[in-house]
Parts: sequence; C-alpha cells; structure tokens
Amino acid sequence: MANKNATLSVENKEIIFIKPSKPTPTTILSLSSIDNVPENNFLSQSLHVYQNSLNSTKLDPANVIKEALSKALFYYYPLAGKLVRHADGKLRINCNSEGVPFIEAVCNCDLSSLHYLDGNDVEMGKHFGVDDFPSQDEFGNQYPLLLKVTKFLCGGFIFVVGWSHAVCDGTGISQFLRAVAELASGKTEPTVKPVWERERLVGTITSQPMENPLDKASFAVSPFLPTSEFSHECSKMDSESITRLKMSFMKESDDEHKGFTTFETLAACIWRSRNRALKLNDDGETMLVIIVGARPHLMDHLPGGYYGNAIVVAFVMLTVRELNERPLSEVVKLIRESIKAAFSNDYIRNSIDTLETKAVNLNYESHAITVLTDWRHLGLLENVDFGWKEPVNTILVPSDLGGITGLCAILPPSNLDPSVSGGARVYVSLPRAAMPKFKEEMKALTTIQNV
Repeated sequence: MANKNATLSVENKEIIFIKPSKPTPTTILSLSSIDNVPENNFLSQSLHVYQNSLNSTKLDPANVIKEALSKALFYYYPLAGKLVRHADGKLRINCNSEGVPFIEAVCNCDLSSLHYLDGNDVEMGKHFGVDDFPSQDEFGNQYPLLLKVTKFLCGGFIFVVGWSHAVCDGTGISQFLRAVAELASGKTEPTVKPVWERERLVGTITSQPMENPLDKASFAVSPFLPTSEFSHECSKMDSESITRLKMSFMKESDDEHKGFTTFETLAACIWRSRNRALKLNDDGETMLVIIVGARPHLMDHLPGGYYGNAIVVAFVMLTVRELNERPLSEVVKLIRESIKAAFSNDYIRNSIDTLETKAVNLNYESHAITVLTDWRHLGLLENVDFGWKEPVNTILVPSDLGGITGLCAILPPSNLDPSVSGGARVYVSLPRAAMPKFKEEMKALTTIQNV
C-alpha cells in the first residue's frame, strides 16, 4: 500500500501480530465504569518522532520495538487480547494472546524535510497513522492496541501508538510505553508493574445521580457546520507570551497575589477563540468540558501501576454572548472553580456512581462544546528511549476521535525549538473555513498586554 502527498511516499508492509513472549492467562476481564463510557470507546493515536542515533545506526527500530513489545505484553497481556461488547452492553477484554497488530513502513525522504512534524501542518501526521488499517477483527471485536513504525532515509523513524481509550487513558498508555522502552534497553522487567483492578473504579447505583448540564442545554450553532472539511493545527506559544497573559489577567481581576495556572489561562483563550472562529449565535449556549485526572485526588489511592481510565469531566457553561463579552479573567476564574470542584473525592466518586446508575449523554458531537485535555505531564517526551534517545517530538495524529469534533489539547513543546522551551503547543480541530479566525484570535491574545 502506498500513500502519496506530492513527492512523499509511504510504503506499508503487511500487518503482523506481536504476541506475548511467554504464556499468559486466558480469561475475560471487566472494565471500570469510566472505561465503559461510550465516548471513551474510540481509537486515540499519538505520534513520536525519533532522530537517527549514532549509537543505533546498525539497529532496525522496528525489530527492536517488536522484540521489546513482545516482552512487555507478557506483563500487559490484556492489550494482546480483544475488546468485546457483551449482552449487558458492557465492554470486556477477552485475554486470548492473539497479539497486537504491528505495521512496518518505509518513507522515501528524510525527517528533516518534514521538519520532524514540528510545524503547523499536523495534517502530515495522517500519513503515518493507523486509520487505514482494521481496528477490529472479522467479528467486530476491537484490538485494544495497534502500533506502526515508519523508517526514513536519514535513519530516524516515526512510532505511532493507536490505543482504545476504553482500555487506557493517557497516563496509562505512557506507563506502557515506558515499560516497552525499558525492556528495549535491556532491563529484564519493567520498573512499574501493571495493575488491572478495574473494580476499584466501578460505581454503585445511587438514588441521587449528578445532574448532567448537557441535558438542559440549548446549544449554539455555527454556520460552518456540519461539514466534512476539517483542519487540524498545532500552534506554538512561548513561555513569555503565556506569562504576559497571566499577568494581564491578574491585573484585570485585581488579584495580583493569586496567580493563574498555564492550563487555566490557555483554556480560557482556546475556548473563546474557538467560539469566535465558529461564529456561534450569541443567544445560544457554549460549554467547555475539561478532562481532569483523578489519580492524585482519590482518598482511596489507586495502585501505582493502574493503567485504566482515571479521569472525570468538569464543565463550564456560558452563553456565547457572555463568553465574548466577559473579561477573560472572569472566565479563567470560572474554569479554576470548576476544576477545583472536580478535584474533590466526593465529586469523583459521585461521577463514577452516576456513570453506573444511568446513561450519561455527553453529546460531544455538539459544535458548541470544546473538549480540552492536557498532555504536558504524561511524560511522552521523556523516558521513552528505545535506543535512539528520547523522541524529539510528540503530537496527536489528526483523526475522527470518535466524533469528538471539538477536541483540543495542550501539548508540551517539542525538543527541537529552544524558543518555546517552557511554553506549550495548542492542538485544535476546526472546520477549514474557521481556522484562520481561530489563529487570528489566539495571535491577538498573545501579542497585547490587556485583554
């Protein structure tokens, strides 16, 4: 199979299946209430760029990763099984050791000619993803994990990890990748042993489930939607620009003694810029959905090796007019309050109980919903060294993401551009016609002192 973009050609070899290196249990494992949220059942893809290393010029990255993957699957054997939906509607893992689909490919250029995928043109990442390969078997059972290694003429490579978000969250897949890297480096076992124990995050039926703010919302609409023409971009923000924004918001709020975090600051900017770019009607409602990590905030702490979903969602809802006209410092405060509430053990446990009690329609396909996640602290640019040093860049692969059209992500800066050290990158998906306005809004925010 060949994919071509101008002179770019990617030749894919046949899919092979990597099985655990030693026998593993044959069993069926249940998932948690969070894992079983329908909106989590999509294939997430991360792309990792590795430069050629003088110490590894005689090694084949695909072979190194395949061998280490096989060893890691002995510990993470559920990932070598199948994700099956049972008669009760719940997803479970059929641990059968059939293996992980693995694709090897060759590209006809140097990574430097693609700027190591560190530019705004993240669409290029589609050529190295796993969307063109089956994510399920002939019976409709899903593979929890798919991997692809694309080798370049320069000796560098791109490693793409596609995983079912119903099985692992970002923290969980990062833990798995570090295990593969450790085994590739010669260790006999991973430092952190995986823990399944999904029953820890299974809720109980409650007579007082949490209200779903989406149930009563009257969402705004955009003249650009529906459409099949989407654009994905990843823009850089240096630390000085972020600091100026924080200081401006603090001054505006007359609260110069209590600083704002980078996430709170960027969340407000992204939400308003995206809404303005979509030209949502003023009297409609718009919502920011924040993916919040629950691990540090549970009173009954999860084991260190737990790699399932441990996330809840926080909500902020305003009318489009309010979001456009309120000082952004007020929006930042609303975001802070929402996150603070979601950090409580009661909120987390009530969220999980609610998921077990009733179907929760998160309605992520609504165009007035911005879903924001933070990848800066997942460690995807550190401690994932297969023998070619750590990756110089990590991004999301542009894809459908289960119909979550409003997904945005805050990513760490790459290791290639010193000018954005300490800064961040903003990944966003928008209708192609709306992207220029989004970029204009974000640029305006980062170049003026008062907003």
